[in-house]
Amino acid sequence: MKLRALSDQERLSWHRLAQSESIGAATFQKLIERFDTADEAIAALPDLSRRKVSLYDAARAEADFARASQYGAFYLALCEPSYPELLRQSPGPPPLICVKGRIGLLEKPSVAIVGARNASAVGMRFTRTLSSELGGAGFSIVSGLARGIDRAAHDASLSTGTIAVVAGGIDHIYPPENASLHDAIGEQGLLVAEMPLGTAPKAEYFPRRNRVIAGLSLATIVVEAALRSGSLSTARLANEAGRDVFAVPGSPLDPRCEGTNGLIKDGAHMLMRAADVINVLGSAQVLSISASPLMAMSPAPASDDVKRRVLELLSPTPIDLDDLVREAGAAPDQVLAVIMELEIAGQVQRLAGGRIARLS
Repeated sequence: MKLRALSDQERLSWHRLAQSESIGAATFQKLIERFDTADEAIAALPDLSRRKVSLYDAARAEADFARASQYGAFYLALCEPSYPELLRQSPGPPPLICVKGRIGLLEKPSVAIVGARNASAVGMRFTRTLSSELGGAGFSIVSGLARGIDRAAHDASLSTGTIAVVAGGIDHIYPPENASLHDAIGEQGLLVAEMPLGTAPKAEYFPRRNRVIAGLSLATIVVEAALRSGSLSTARLANEAGRDVFAVPGSPLDPRCEGTNGLIKDGAHMLMRAADVINVLGSAQVLSISASPLMAMSPAPASDDVKRRVLELLSPTPIDLDDLVREAGAAPDQVLAVIMELEIAGQVQRLAGGRIARLS
């Protein structure tokens, strides 16, 4: 799929097509590849299907976007340079994701940490230590904002960079006891959802959430998991995407460790400490530079007003990309386009952690 920035109207049409009945991720991509635009695909749907396809209502799509804007969130489309590259490369990536918070975290190398909701005290303590150490080493921590291991992972990485992928809408708090953590991640970390705002999580949405968790991450770590659990599903999806899987060994007498011990038996990396992950994946700083979207993408040209605003905001003092996007009041793709031009011209320098500084 060719990378390009979408107009607001095009992004709205993408949302309509993606949310239409019977249009999954694979079908969506085939339609875009065949018809190039979502509008043309929508127009052709009645002739393509033998049965009537229920299209997502245009007014409802506009309401979704308005609600996201009011909530401080926005949508990233699969074809846009600001869409996370690892997720784009994974099997069946969602056509659009809704995000709120520090979008710059999507540029950092990420590791997923998942596990049991009814986790043991030892498991949660180990998770906090692991998340803190990996976060300190430069990795964003991805998890599903559930009880137990997920919560421990987010808590410990909130200050260094945490990404929460939720099964419902980005504004729907689940479980209720995670309300304060959900709000904190929306401000200090990053919330990610595939479903529109206002959507309550359903059982069938969790496998989709797990696919996004695995797709966003270089590796998935499972701390505690029973033999039948969503965490093992996330590990399987990570393996299908060609990503590393790590598992923390546990007592054979604890049912919460049957899944993790089984993963190790089946070839997953055994994890005892954060260094085990770093030894396999490498340095987060090197990974960040080599996978830089600013070096790899070709976003559409930005307007003169956006260029002027971004240049005014930059100074010799480094600024995080998410802060720059927020202050510029422009779409992430447009800000990325300006940074790329300035980088080529030798006017800005990209530093570790996605920070940017002006050179002249």
